[in-house]
Amino acid sequence: MSDGREAALAAKVAALEARNAALEEEKRHYQWLAESTTDLISRHARDGTFLYASQAARELLGYEPDELIGVSAYQLFHPADLSDLLNKSPRVYYHDGFYQQTYRFRAKAGHYVWFETTSRTRRDATTGELLDILCVSRDVGRRIQAEATRERLAQVVESTTDYVLFLGPNQQVFSANEAARRCFALPTASPTALSTLYQEESLRLLNEVVFPAVERYGSWSGELDMRNNSGTVPVLSVVLAHRSRGAEPGHFALVNRDISARKAAEAQARRHQEQIAHANRLAAAGELASNIAHELNQPLGAIANYTSGALLKCQQQPPPPASALQLPLERIDEQVQRLAQRLRHLRSFVRKRSHQVRPLVLSEVVAAACQLCEWQYQQASIALTPQLPNGLPRIYADPIALEQVIVNLLLNALTASRRVNTAKAVYISARRSGQRQVTLSVEDEGPGVEEAHRDTIFDAFFTTRDEGLGMGLAISRTLVESMGGALSLRTDSAQGACFEVSLRTETDA
Repeated sequence: MSDGREAALAAKVAALEARNAALEEEKRHYQWLAESTTDLISRHARDGTFLYASQAARELLGYEPDELIGVSAYQLFHPADLSDLLNKSPRVYYHDGFYQQTYRFRAKAGHYVWFETTSRTRRDATTGELLDILCVSRDVGRRIQAEATRERLAQVVESTTDYVLFLGPNQQVFSANEAARRCFALPTASPTALSTLYQEESLRLLNEVVFPAVERYGSWSGELDMRNNSGTVPVLSVVLAHRSRGAEPGHFALVNRDISARKAAEAQARRHQEQIAHANRLAAAGELASNIAHELNQPLGAIANYTSGALLKCQQQPPPPASALQLPLERIDEQVQRLAQRLRHLRSFVRKRSHQVRPLVLSEVVAAACQLCEWQYQQASIALTPQLPNGLPRIYADPIALEQVIVNLLLNALTASRRVNTAKAVYISARRSGQRQVTLSVEDEGPGVEEAHRDTIFDAFFTTRDEGLGMGLAISRTLVESMGGALSLRTDSAQGACFEVSLRTETDA
């Protein structure tokens, strides 16, 4: 019997030793976890005094764990954050027992580290007395900084006057800044369909071109038309894809800047340009008055002659048959048609109109401009010599604007030629100057352009003539640029001055 009790007691002792060994092993395991984690694990008395600190204190705060033992954690709190904790502590200690706090904690070097601490109070199971407070703290400085950056960006987005929209994959605007909400009367909470915010053509462009491009390249920018209760709102849009970590595909940000004022200013500038160009054509028409008179006088004289001849035939006795008047009447009709054509040309040249860029045959425009200037050249005994090759591609231009440019250049060339006794001709030539470009040249045998004036010759109101206004070349350059071309002075001309007009062609040259 005694042996049985001893065996049972030995078994109990062995079981207790095994349990103690297991507990000791578990204790070492938890201690290893506490010492190995990058979070600071600490135990505190009720007054905040450190009772234990893990090895992470060295990495996070620069303290050796033993240096913190006996130090009140409250002494290391940032003053602005300590008051918040002390206001919470009674409720936490006596009621909740568990809380989480984000605050600044002073490191050994004197700077503050943003900590996020999860704490739990431990009490005596019998008496309920507070035994200690267990804390797990981690450095959240980067997160706080990122959140602050996002907050600043959010404030910028909210305060900007641009219309900022955030779009989900179902083309629902789930968020918008104040400017967009105010302009388009968007609700604060409920989503809005993108189709209600953009005009039909712009919406088609977004779906067919913009969104696929943004999915591939990350961004797109261009002009679109939005709409609100007042009508169309032209905007310069930047569309961005959300590609941050965790972002779902199909999310976009659309930043839209209202360019109504810019569009109105551009329209006003175009109207002013058209008015100035019109005034320049009227001035050129005045300068071409003798040529215009000559153009009208010739058909009128011919009509008078044929009419007199017809009347004489009618006075013959016996009266001639009606068929005898056919030839003079046909000649009169030809001259009337010629006169009408000249008048239509002059009227189209001087009338006020908007630019209409379209494909043109360059030689036809050059011929029309030469016809306007031909009489002036004849009176000055200067040959006007077009030298355009066959087979040039059609150019993109406004016919009247291009004719005005050529007339300005021809009149300038004529004025320059009159200054040199040996000047005999003005040459108009053209050549292919690029894959999709043709260059027209007007070259005279005058004195040329002084080197000091080459940089200012295209400036408005610059002139070397006492009677000149200095607007012809400035207007000509503006007109050519509005057609997508360029007007320049060639500096390597052998004699005189050579102005070149470069224009886009309809097809690859």
